[in-house]
Parts: sequence; C-alpha cells; structure tokens
Amino acid sequence: MKKTTQAWLDAALDDLKVMQQLEGRADLTHMLAFHAQQCVEKSYKALMEERAISFKKTHSIEQLTGLILDNKLMDVDEESVVPALLDQLYIDARYPGDLGLLPEGKPSTHKAEEFRAYARSVYDAVNRCLGA
Repeated sequence: MKKTTQAWLDAALDDLKVMQQLEGRADLTHMLAFHAQQCVEKSYKALMEERAISFKKTHSIEQLTGLILDNKLMDVDEESVVPALLDQLYIDARYPGDLGLLPEGKPSTHKAEEFRAYARSVYDAVNRCLGA
C-alpha cells in the first residue's frame, strides 16, 4: 500500500475515533456530522490514491462518489441521501453562523448516528477493497 494511501486511511480512522467520543452528545451532533463527512472523504481519497485515479481538490462526497462509480472502484449505495446531507453540513459545521445546521437545525442524535454508521461502512468497504 502506498504511504499516502495509508495516511488517508489513518486520518479517516482518527475521524471515526472522534465520532465514537461524540456519540450520544445531542449538543455536538453537528461536529459528529462534520467528522462523518471527513471520514468518508478521506476514505474515498485513499482508494483513489491507491488506484492512481486523479481527482480535483474537492470536499464534496457526491463528487467523490461519482468518481468512485465512474472508475468502478467499489459498489456504492447510489440511493442513499447521506452524501448530499454530508455535503450540505460540511461547510456549515465549520462556521458559527450556521454551525452544522440542516434546514431544520442541528442534526438529531438519530441522524448523527446515521451519518456515523454511513461513514463507518464506507471506511470498512474501502479497507476491504484495499485488502487492509
């Protein structure tokens, strides 16, 4: 495995660890969502790095998912709305004005758990693809 690939996976794992610490914290669901987005982004970038697929600098899960599908790197649930929601939350989670808000406000603990589970499933699937 390439050194850069491993670095992406290590960073994604760090996001998973942070999410575990935030689990059940209703006051920090927006931060859990941010780390879920980061975990998915880094996992996908690890896979593309290892397979030598070039990609523009982006934080969009939807764009990265498109690249994964276009290059047939792994199966992805194309019906999931989670990538679009994570994209929506990414920027907002970092700035106090909207602090990780969905149109209805901070993600619920249930929605945050959905984000965490999605991120974990992507991380695990990428690791399986890479034989890690």
